[in-house]
Amino acid sequence: MTGHTITIEQGTQRVRVVHGDQVLAESDRPLLLRETGLPVRYYLPPEDVRLDLLTPSDTHTHCPFKGDASYWSLPDAPDLVWAYPDPKPDVAAIKDHLCFYDVEAAAG
Repeated sequence: MTGHTITIEQGTQRVRVVHGDQVLAESDRPLLLRETGLPVRYYLPPEDVRLDLLTPSDTHTHCPFKGDASYWSLPDAPDLVWAYPDPKPDVAAIKDHLCFYDVEAAAG
């Protein structure tokens, strides 16, 4: 696909993921992934995510640019989180980092 680009940069802003009243992740070292036609996505290191609250899902998707994604769910939010365990070389930086559909980046 011509004109499709993905850039990844190290972010410094604090990112916090809250679902209901529960904090699912908090990180001040997100990777910012910008992809043509999509909103900025924050990929967070696994150490900054409450993996104990998430359940692996049977869902897997394929992106021609990033590779195969695995998903995790909450009881009331299926496939809320995804990661690329073996991403394509151009996006290797996001390996094992987790991305949430709804993320708020706090100022500062």
